[in-house]
Order: sequence, then C-alpha cells, then structure tokens
Amino acid sequence: MDVSTDGPVLVTGATGYVAGWLVKDLLEAGVTVHAAVRDPGAAAKLEHLVRIADKAPGSIRFFETDLLQPGSYTEAMAGCSVVFHTASPFAISVRDPRRELIDPAVTGTRNVLESAAATASVTRVVVTSSCAAIYTDAIDCARAPGGVLTEDIWNTTASLSYQPYSYSKTLAEKAAWKIADAQDRFRLVTINPSLVIGPALSDAPTSESFRIVRQMGDGTLRQGAPKLGLGVVDVRDVASAHLAAGFREDAEGRHIVSGHNTNLLELGKVLIEKYGSRYPVPRKSLPKWVVWLAGPVMSGISRKFVTNNVDVTWRADNSRSKSALGMTYRPMKASMEDMFQQMIDAGAFGK
Repeated sequence: MDVSTDGPVLVTGATGYVAGWLVKDLLEAGVTVHAAVRDPGAAAKLEHLVRIADKAPGSIRFFETDLLQPGSYTEAMAGCSVVFHTASPFAISVRDPRRELIDPAVTGTRNVLESAAATASVTRVVVTSSCAAIYTDAIDCARAPGGVLTEDIWNTTASLSYQPYSYSKTLAEKAAWKIADAQDRFRLVTINPSLVIGPALSDAPTSESFRIVRQMGDGTLRQGAPKLGLGVVDVRDVASAHLAAGFREDAEGRHIVSGHNTNLLELGKVLIEKYGSRYPVPRKSLPKWVVWLAGPVMSGISRKFVTNNVDVTWRADNSRSKSALGMTYRPMKASMEDMFQQMIDAGAFGK
C-alpha cells in the first residue's frame, strides 16, 4: 500500500488512544500531519507526538479545534486530501449522556464532515466508528443472521437511557453516512473496532479500556471475572486499519476491526503466565447470579446489562477487514501483556 506524502492529512482528536498510533504511522511514512486538538498550548498532552515527529521523516502541525463549533476544522483541513476523524468521547459512567456523549459525538461528526464537503482538496474521510454502532449487548449477536455480527447490521437496542455510549456511536456514524451520501466530493470509509486494548503512546491514557484492565491488577477481580462476552483488538492494529482505509484505492464502506471473539475472564487469564505470581489477575469465572445481584451495587452496571452480556457469546465477522484492508491481527496475549506492563511501569497498581 502506497501512503501518499504529496499533501497534509488531518487527524482529529490527535491526542487520543487510537489517534496517537495513527499519527505515529503517518509520520513514519513521511506524511505531514495536521493534528486537531483542543489546546495546542497544552505541551504535556502533545509531548509524545512532538517526540515521535522529531524522529520521523514526516512533520506535525497543531491546530486548535472544538467539536461543538461549526467551521472549527476549516483551517486545519485546508489542503488535506484525507481526513481521519477519530475524536469522540469513550466513557461508560456519565452524569449527562446527551451533553457528555451524544452532542460531542454527533455534532462533532457533522461539523467535521460538513467542513470536508466544503473543502475542495478532501477526497477521502475515515471515521472512527465502533462495533457499538452495530450492537449494544452480546445477546444482539445471537439475534444476528447466523449468530454473527456483520457490517450490514446497525445497533437498534441502545438509547439515551440504556448504553448511551453505544447510542452516541450509532447516531454519529449515521450522521456521517447521511452527509457523505448527499455529496460527491469525498468517499467515506468507517472503521468499527471492538474493545481496543494494547499500550498507549501517551503517559496518561484516559480510554475506558485502561479502567477495565486496571481492575485485573488492583484486586477488584481477585475473586473472579464474569464471562462477559466481547470482542477485542490491538490499538496498533486499529491504527493500521485507519491507514489502509485512508490510502487504499478501493477502500469503502464499513469495516469491523476486531481481532478476537472473547470474554472478560479470558482477557484476564492471558495475564496469568507472566503476571499471575505477582498480581491478583482473575483466574476463575464469577457466576452470573453473583454478578446479577452485586453488579448494580458494586460497579453500577444494570441487571439488564448482566442478563444480556454475562455468559453470552460474542461473535463478529472480521473477514471484510482482512480482504478489503489487508488486516492481520496480533495475538490477544501479546496485546494484554504490553498494556499491563505499561500500567505496571506507570504505577497503576501501586507497586
């Protein structure tokens, strides 16, 4: 795959978990990256990107942008042929779902894509969507044709009051396709990752994934972990998928980017070999009835969520990402070990 270095590309949310690795790949390919961030003066948040750029053949320029502000991306987008829209909040526990999740996801997507439609140089837009735009709960897999999620499926079970993060991703991706279908300037490609795991480039990652994995080392899951059905994918593989979506000539449409069909217990058990003697990583299953009783009290998860996800198999078809984007996927064990070790080094478990 040839990565064009003829002109700059825009990456929104450039300090994010996935975006960091994408920016790294672009810089190492010799691309000029226009990095859209909330505060270009926040040196500490940008330091890891500056450090990568200093060692790479590409270069980076920072632009101040605001997801909620129309026209905010016009300057950053000028001259760019490819726009990677990665900016969107990932949080499960929120007080005001509309303000914290829906508005930034949906309004931000509209603002970025409307600017793209008005920018003559833009020919390709890659949006970081999610498998959450395809399903809400693992039980949705069983309802899918053949019991497997595919790109033809849209999430119909999330709402403002139930799994609002999934609802935000669904509304945002639908907004992106609506704008894309109404114009003929750029081609839209979406990347739909499952739960993203693996090391961060930033010293202080804020992704929900790190909160989940932290519980595997801090004693929270010492008594066991529920077999909560989910898919996982390495953050570096997600970045590779974005690169292919941006520069492969024939890339189009939606792509499930997920390396492994698994569950929360299996995710923890891959850490036993390397870390089991030093950290209280989960080794056994927490019975569904225990999670159902204790979940709302201990971790704030609803009984509906427990019913629909614990001891329920999660299955998705990633074959399109392999054939259309040339994807190969890292072993889950390697991703988890790299992530866990980074957290140890950062003192996440107090040792």
